[in-house]
Formats: sequence, C-alpha cells, structure tokens
Amino acid sequence: MEIGSPHVAAALGGERSGVGAGVRGGTGTDGSAEGVSTAGRVREAVDTAYEALRGLRALLPGMASDELGPLMTDVDALVGQAAAARVAITVAAAARGDIAASQHASVASWVMAHAPILAAAGGVGAVARIVREAGRPECLPVVDAVASGRVDAGVGVSVVKQFDRLRPLLRDDAAATVIEGMLEVGASHGRPAVRELRAKIVATYGGDAVFEHQEALAAAAISLSQPMGDELGGFSYQLTVDGVGKAVLEAAIGPASAPVPGPGGEPDPRSTAARRGMALIEVCRRATAAGVGLVGGVKSTLLLTMTAADIAARAGAGTVLGSLAGGLLVGAETVRQASCDGEVVPVAVSTKGDVVGVGRGQRLFPPTMIKAMWLRDRGCTFAGCGAPAHWCDAHHLVHWADGGATDVSNGALLCGRHHTIVHRDRLIGRIVAEGAGPLGVVWDVDVGSYDRHLQRARSGLPADDRGPDSAPLSHSPPAA
Repeated sequence: MEIGSPHVAAALGGERSGVGAGVRGGTGTDGSAEGVSTAGRVREAVDTAYEALRGLRALLPGMASDELGPLMTDVDALVGQAAAARVAITVAAAARGDIAASQHASVASWVMAHAPILAAAGGVGAVARIVREAGRPECLPVVDAVASGRVDAGVGVSVVKQFDRLRPLLRDDAAATVIEGMLEVGASHGRPAVRELRAKIVATYGGDAVFEHQEALAAAAISLSQPMGDELGGFSYQLTVDGVGKAVLEAAIGPASAPVPGPGGEPDPRSTAARRGMALIEVCRRATAAGVGLVGGVKSTLLLTMTAADIAARAGAGTVLGSLAGGLLVGAETVRQASCDGEVVPVAVSTKGDVVGVGRGQRLFPPTMIKAMWLRDRGCTFAGCGAPAHWCDAHHLVHWADGGATDVSNGALLCGRHHTIVHRDRLIGRIVAEGAGPLGVVWDVDVGSYDRHLQRARSGLPADDRGPDSAPLSHSPPAA
C-alpha cells in the first residue's frame, strides 16, 4: 500500500523522509534486508490502521447498536497505543542522537514538525517532558509506562511533577515505591487522582513527623477574608482551610447541599456552587438561631476511621468518611482530639475490617447501618459514579419484599440516578472481597439479572448464572 494520504505524509514530516523514505526506497537505514522487512511491516500496519479508521464513519450506519460500545472501546485502545507510539518514537530518536543532529532546536520543535496533529492539540510539551525525563534514572519507570501505553503523557508528567515536589519529604528508600504507586493510580483514575495522593504518600512514606508538620503549616494558613461587595448587591469571601477544616465543613453542609428534585421529579435547577453556598448559609443561620450551645435536631456527623493500634501509638493517619472530603487523611493526634469532641459510633467489624449487620426485624436501614455502609462503600457503588456517601440511598440487594434482610451484608449505597437504574433494569448486586482486602459491591449490569438471580436462588441453584458471553460486571471497589 502506497502512503498517498496527505495526512499520513504530514504526520511523518512532509515528503516521507527518514525511515519512511528508506522503506519505500527499498533499503533500511543500515542498508540491510532485515531493516527493509521490519520497517516495511511496521509502516504497512500503520497504513492499514489509518485507512480503516478513515473509512469508519461511512460504515457506522450499517452497524448494530450493540456493536458501537465495543467498537468505541477498541478504537480508544488503538488511540492510546498510537499516543504511546509517538512517545516511543521520540524517545528512540533522542537516544540515537537523531534530534540533536537535525536542524531542530529542541525535542519539542522536532515533535511539532513530525506530529502536527499532536501540536494542534497542545500535547507537544508533555511528550517533550517525558523524553527529557529519560535522562533521570529514577524516572525511567515513568518513561517506560508512557511509551508502553500504560499511562498517557499527561499522567506521566503529573507523576514526575508530584514526585519532584514530594521528594524532599520522603524517606530515601521510598522513591521507587512512590513512583510505582502513582503510576498505578494514574493508570486507573487519571491525573487528578495522582495529585490527591500527596497526603497519603507523605503520611506513609514521609520522614519523621513530616506529615504532622505539613498539617501544622496548613492549619496556620486558615483564614476568612472580609466580604467584598459588587454592583449587584452580592458579597464574596475567600476562605482557606486545612484538611480537618475541609472535613468539618463538608460534613456540615453536605446533607443540605444535595440536589432536591422538583415536585414533578425534574432535576434541581441550582448549580452545585449555588447549593453549597445556600447550605453554608443555612448551617450558619441554624447556629445563630440556636444561640449558645449545639444546634438542635439531626446532627451533621463527621466520621473518621483509624486502627486502635495507630491511635494508641499516635502513628499513621486517619481517614475521613462519608462526605465530599471522603478519603482525606488526618494525623493521629488530630483523630484523638476529634474523638473527644465528636460523636463516636461503635461499629462491630471482622478481622478484615468488614462491618457486620443486624437482622431482618425492620424494613428501613437504621442510621447505624447506613454509617456502616458509609464505612464500607464510601459512596455510590455503581462503577464510574463519584457521588459521595451522603448523597446516596441504602438499597436492599435482595429486596425486602422478596425476603431480603435489612443487614449491611444485603445493602449497598446508590445515588438517586443509579438507584433508579438498578430498579428499572432489575439489576442484582453482590458483595465480594477484593482479594485479602475489604469488601466491595459488584453489579451485574445485564438487564433482568435480579430476576434471574432470584429464580435460581429459589430453585436452590448457584446464584451466579452469568454465561461466558454476558455483559461485563459493574464493579466499584472500596476506596483505599
């Protein structure tokens, strides 16, 4: 197949110079038949993939609806490998000295000339940064992860930046472990999750008292500005809080900031920012109306979890549960102080940390059971949903009307939308262990899976009736 496409020619640097010209001219860069064969096969595969994708749009009307999702997944994987190949090619060109011997002033300039689509998308800087990091031995795992397609260049750059900021705070032997951990999280959850690892990394791999020192610095920066008015009669404040302040604030405003559907079930028209602002004002209004002492009525609860051994030893860190601050780490001493000031809820757990339940004597999950599911599920259990725990309903996996117990082992948190979907599509969920870790909830997303599960259970057959061609499970593992 001749490379006649102007797009391919442009992506390869105009007039098919370098390896392309060598292939089409009949010799490899070293003049060997092996070079011709290897390069020729690579170029033929690239040409074939390009032609297939170029003609894809015209074929879509003839495809069945259930084929589009899997096709999207395959194309996404192909695009990911193409992006990885761009990085691998650039790393190879730099290592061989091809870029230095060219007329380009920098790696970025070379990439811009040979990858105009990447340049137009603003991705040149990330690729060039990854190539530069190939000169640092401790960052070679990042370069390898990007060039192999394990993570994209943006995630790789985020890992390098976060590592450079954390390096002075870490123990000397922790570098490789920290980089691998950030790559693993970045591969699954992207750049934001890599940035959110900072506190956990410092708490786990930091030097003596580093985490507590960071907490003290953050606490010293707490501030609330004076109001600044505008021409419309509104006022703006600038608030800075530390981790504990964030957890307290989110616990206070969380329940009042959830979306409230209209009388006809229509979505709440207020933006997230508007709901949160109104909730903060309402919390302050209630506190003012209550006068001295605690506000009456239902309390907003801040849950912190930490092992008794760590609390006693004043070591490690505790984890905030059940609000938009869920997963936030706080120091051991802070947890000890919070246990004096806040509500302490006793929860029975197994040796794995799994919460045990109560019987079937009541239909609705009591508050202690809901808090137990906060502890286990951390939020909506439907895969891909980030709704925090306090926006969720407690759902009976086997419905009460079908004999299901009101028990943590038969319950799962679902946000309003996914609670509706689970009932609409008649989906069954199961609580399973993640290896030797804590329990999580797995949803069988085949429509009618609940009814099939119930029928088999009543017939005394194994609960899992999924065949090899069934749709994939929707799995939301518990937060770390």
